Amino acid sequence: GGEFGPAWHQAALKANRQRAYDDFYAVAEQLVADGVTKRERLGIRGGSNGGLLVGNALVQRPELWGAVVCSVPLLDMRRYHILLAGASWMAEYGDPDTADWSYLQAYSPYHRVDPSVAYPPVLFTTSTKDDRVHPAHARKMVKRMLESGKGETSHYYENIEGTRGGRGQQAGRIHVDPRLQVPLEHLEQAVMRSKAPVAVALR
Repeated sequence: GGEFGPAWHQAALKANRQRAYDDFYAVAEQLVADGVTKRERLGIRGGSNGGLLVGNALVQRPELWGAVVCSVPLLDMRRYHILLAGASWMAEYGDPDTADWSYLQAYSPYHRVDPSVAYPPVLFTTSTKDDRVHPAHARKMVKRMLESGKGETSHYYENIEGTRGGRGQQAGRIHVDPRLQVPLEHLEQAVMRSKAPVAVALR
C-alpha cells in the first residue's frame, strides 16, 4: 500500500487500526463472493505485524478461514511494549499503560480468545532467539488456545536455533505437541492443505 502515500498508512494507526483488519476481511469476502474460492479453502499467513493481522483474523472472523499460519507474531497488546523491540512500535499502536488500552484490547488477539468459538486450524510459529518480536507472544497464545479446549486445531513450532523471523537452522524443534516433530515447512503445508489451497500471505 505504499503507493498510496503516508496518509493512507496514518489512517489505520492506533485507535483506527481496526480499519486495516476490516479491509483484509473485505478482500477475503470478495474472493468468496466472486467464486475465486470457498471459505473452507481460504488460508491466510502472516508474520510479525502480519502475524498480528492474521491473529486478529483468527479471533475476530474465524468463520472466514480454512486455515491460519501465524508467524513470529505480536498477539499480547497489553505487554507488547515491554518485550524486546516493542516500545519502538508505540507510535503505530499506542501505549497500553494509558487510556490507549481502551482501543488496544479490541485488537489484542491474546485477550480475544473465546472458548465457545470454533476456530479453524492454526499454526503458531516463533523463534527462541528472535531479537525483535518476543516468542512469549506465540507461546502465550497457544497456551491460551489449549486451555480453551482448542488443542485439536492449535499447533505450535518454536525454532530454538533460528533468529529473526523464526527461520534459521533446521535443527529447530517443535514444542508443546510431540506429535508435530517434523520440519516447519511440512507443518505449514499440512495446515494450509487441511482445507485451504487458496492462500493470502502478509509479511
